[in-house]
Amino acid sequence: MEVVAPAEGLIVALEEMVRYVRHSATAGGLSTSASATLGRLAREGPHRLTDLARAERATQPNMTQLVTRLERAGLVRRVADASDGRGVLVEITDAGEEMFLRRRAERASALETLVEELTEEERQAVRVALPALARAIQEGHSLRDAGDNRT
Repeated sequence: MEVVAPAEGLIVALEEMVRYVRHSATAGGLSTSASATLGRLAREGPHRLTDLARAERATQPNMTQLVTRLERAGLVRRVADASDGRGVLVEITDAGEEMFLRRRAERASALETLVEELTEEERQAVRVALPALARAIQEGHSLRDAGDNRT
């Protein structure tokens, strides 16, 4: 019998959970990248294309193509940057916001279905652990972003 290190077991469980929840969102037939980009725009507001590419860890050409596809679908639009007349921002449209909310509801339902299959003790553990992990991720991103801005 193979012994799995605790971190290895956690990462395998996390990958399976993310895959399950991610694949449960089917509204609009969006790719994972398109869904993530819509989510970022819905949560954080308009972004410059270069900043969006960096945040989503995509190349500039790939993000340009993705934004063009999302724009053609009516989910995002390009607008002038009021703070820089030469700049352009990408913002989510009302249709994009609706799509984001539909996909989030699908993922939430899938996660709730998983949680319902657990014992009460396990449910409590998940309700405590997931927000704690999210907070640690957010704090970690803040630290990394601050480090990225030091030049």
